[in-house]
Amino acid sequence: MKAVGRSLPLPITDPDSLQDLELPKPVPQERDLLVQVKAVSVNPVDTKIRRSQLTDQEESTPRVLGWDVAGVVKSVGAQVSLFQSGDEVYYSGSLIRSGGNCEYHLVDERLVAKKPASLTMEQAAALPLTAVTAYEALFDRMGISQQGESAEKSILIIGGAGGVGSLAIQLAKIAKLHVIATASRPESQAWCRKMGADDVIDHTQSMPPQLQKLHRPMVEYIFNTSHIDHYWKIMGEIIMPQGRICGIVESSGSVDLNVLKSKSATFVWEFMFTRSMYQTEDMIEQHHLLTRIAEWVDSQQIQSTLAKTLSPINSANLRQAHATLESGRMVGKLVLAGWDS
Repeated sequence: MKAVGRSLPLPITDPDSLQDLELPKPVPQERDLLVQVKAVSVNPVDTKIRRSQLTDQEESTPRVLGWDVAGVVKSVGAQVSLFQSGDEVYYSGSLIRSGGNCEYHLVDERLVAKKPASLTMEQAAALPLTAVTAYEALFDRMGISQQGESAEKSILIIGGAGGVGSLAIQLAKIAKLHVIATASRPESQAWCRKMGADDVIDHTQSMPPQLQKLHRPMVEYIFNTSHIDHYWKIMGEIIMPQGRICGIVESSGSVDLNVLKSKSATFVWEFMFTRSMYQTEDMIEQHHLLTRIAEWVDSQQIQSTLAKTLSPINSANLRQAHATLESGRMVGKLVLAGWDS
């Protein structure tokens, strides 16, 4: 089968940074689905792992990346109970297994849901990783009620135009929060408003004066999809007493938790691969939440964040996608679809 992988941690400008491969077609075991991959999306985790040092296994075997997939189930393992051959599905997979940039991919059924019926494969592939991340951050980590019990409370989403921020805006509106997103360029600010943000401020400028103008000098929730270090002190300043902050990008150094002490504020991490990496007892929650996302999409409460599509899925187009993501100017999600026959 065709696949794209990396053999060495190289800059994306190097033509060998991602390579076209021919690999054996895998066979599903136990709770595995064998999915024929129709479309994939690229996320920061792809670029991070592409640049990371090799593991012992990778010294001899290229690593296939890719953690956003939409496709069709072709066969199932003996213990599968949730899906059958022919089901159209979407999911993000697991970091401890081979990625989805391949024609046929194995994934545990507990991480998978049926694709939103109203979306194309390309539109669906834009959603899983960012939807799981945003959902877990808002509802699991920060404890925001989906039923509107936190209505009119404010959430600041730092990096609102990215893939995760785009979904977080929409989920926060489902929870009836007042959403303030950050974006620095006219096109990214317009995108945030398209996703449903009530207000947009510029994170390259001082944020407290901008919040003052909105008559919301402090907010109950902060979801930071960007660098924790850069915004740590300012988050401590603008979080409301007993408020909650969630981050997804690891700190490059130490941060001072004392900044949050006087406000009894909570800081939590969100890492959407935790359940699959540690095989937690509640791993099936990702199946449930992606099913809920699909229902919200099909009832037009959530829209796809697809912004650009490249075709076919091959090393040249994946290098272009990685370069676009690494530029830091991507709005929404970039998807690759189809394979050369």
